[in-house]
Amino acid sequence: MHTELSYVKLDPRLSTACQPTPVKQPQWLAFNSELAALLQLPETLCATELGAQVFAGNSTPDWAQPHALAYAGHQFAHFVPQLGDGRALLLTEVIAADGERYDLQLKGAGRTPYSRGGDGRAPIGPVLREYLVSEAMHTLGVPTTRALAAVATSEWVQRDPAQPGAVLTRVSKSHLRVGTAQYVLALREKKLLKAFADYVIQRHYPSCADQDAPYLALLKAVIDQQAQLIAQWMSLGFIHGVMNTDNMTLSGETIDYGPCAFMEAYDPATVFSAIDQRGRYMFQNQPPIAMWNLARYAETLLPLFDADEATAIEQATQAVTEFESSYQHYYWQRMTAKLGLNDSVENRQLAQDYLDLMQQRGVDFTLAFRYLGDADSERLAALFERHEDWQKWYQKWQQALPSLAARSQLKLVNPAYIPRNHLVEAMIQEVLETGALTRFNRLHDALKKPYHEREELADLMRPASAQEQVKQTFCGT
Repeated sequence: MHTELSYVKLDPRLSTACQPTPVKQPQWLAFNSELAALLQLPETLCATELGAQVFAGNSTPDWAQPHALAYAGHQFAHFVPQLGDGRALLLTEVIAADGERYDLQLKGAGRTPYSRGGDGRAPIGPVLREYLVSEAMHTLGVPTTRALAAVATSEWVQRDPAQPGAVLTRVSKSHLRVGTAQYVLALREKKLLKAFADYVIQRHYPSCADQDAPYLALLKAVIDQQAQLIAQWMSLGFIHGVMNTDNMTLSGETIDYGPCAFMEAYDPATVFSAIDQRGRYMFQNQPPIAMWNLARYAETLLPLFDADEATAIEQATQAVTEFESSYQHYYWQRMTAKLGLNDSVENRQLAQDYLDLMQQRGVDFTLAFRYLGDADSERLAALFERHEDWQKWYQKWQQALPSLAARSQLKLVNPAYIPRNHLVEAMIQEVLETGALTRFNRLHDALKKPYHEREELADLMRPASAQEQVKQTFCGT
């Protein structure tokens, strides 16, 4: 395994060396063999006793140099100048088999200098949720952090109520966030600000280095990546739940699956996060919040744009304003594709009409698109209770389809399985009550092939009943 640690060498103020806190008795919960192969992880660590010790934080290999990373962030629009990894430790950076550089991080490994009174631990429920949901997002084609390993600690974590603890090993293209850039700006040292921006360019957007205005090009590249990412979230009914600036990566990966959820009955005003009391991060607000966060990132780059402040602000404002048109392009491209159509004004309206019908009838977002790929309309008609408005729309859609082949391809675009909230919650409850991983393994197996519908997994496609509905999700911190 080829490892380096380039980021912590950038400046000592950006991270702090810190050892994980050992746990009593590490026990395997899950291990990602596919990801381990990509990282070229030594066989001695792959689902072995030694691996459990390493990924619980009890043993530090020679290649690991654990560091907690510093960052700031706007949390629900309120700026906090120092946050940082309060329960996470970067072990190293791995140059993987695909030539990409990845961070290897322990989450829930104990207190760090940035814990701010927290215990640095992670309950088993949120660890297994992040494992499942992040890997599901990966198989759905969404840029995301990934899960390499989950290890139970055999210790209790004091929450309400207390839960068994666990440690997640997370893999990402980097853990650099908008909040990281905000932290660097707050240090008020232009040399470091430039070095940090150069590092982001080198690691994620090397083509920007050759541009006449490399830092403006960097801003535009990050904006474009985020526009694509949020469009993917919206096309899947995914709700992040806590889109603070410290939870937006500069690489364009989805990060920090705390109170995240997938919407079932389509409603743009859907909120699940228990800490989002005013709905700031509701489903329909995700694009404008992303643009707000990107404006905060643009502010960190202003000193590098132009010596004239007014010119720099004008350049940044123009770049951020372009997010909306980029997002709309990517969003409608995906939404019309979910209907088997190309992106046109007429087809955008057809897609919007479908969403409106779904909202009016309280129809499940995922199944409404999945059933369009059926050879007949039976399941879809039942979903809409054969309502007259739906029948009119359906006929119009059939006329718009370019071919029968376009319809047959829809099952490669619209998933059968998502990590539905009630399924994730039932999985967590089984683990808490019995210690069994039966539900976890079955759901994980389905989510590995989200477009491949299997009769024996039909119950995993079904939306929650009234009694099963999960109305609030929680962070676990």
